[in-house]
Amino acid sequence: QVQLVESGGGSVQAGGSLRLSCVGSGYSNCWGWFRQAPGKAREGVAGIYSGTPHTYYGDFVKGRFTISQDNAKNTVYLQMTRLEPEDTATYYCAAQRPGARCADSLSDFTYHYWGQGTQVTVSS
Repeated sequence: QVQLVESGGGSVQAGGSLRLSCVGSGYSNCWGWFRQAPGKAREGVAGIYSGTPHTYYGDFVKGRFTISQDNAKNTVYLQMTRLEPEDTATYYCAAQRPGARCADSLSDFTYHYWGQGTQVTVSS
């Protein structure tokens, strides 16, 4: 069982930055960040293979976001820069089952564990 707790959301003006944190209580091979805006489907933002530098991103990120991890703290981060109003959403941390093949997946059905979400609001 992996429990995830996100933090770091808030309100920021367009062009600003935020860093989200996700603390996990257990181990997973693969961690990801997702987001869901009102009335829209959940979409994958970024993923990382635990203990490696391998990362992958949704096409819309376009170099603005960076996912990273601190293994000693069992924490995954999402550094977001050049935020746009379209980035307004609830952001969720997620983890795949231990031993799962990460496969660069940003499909939410491949992630088994989810945090409660943290709200990000970007004003123009």
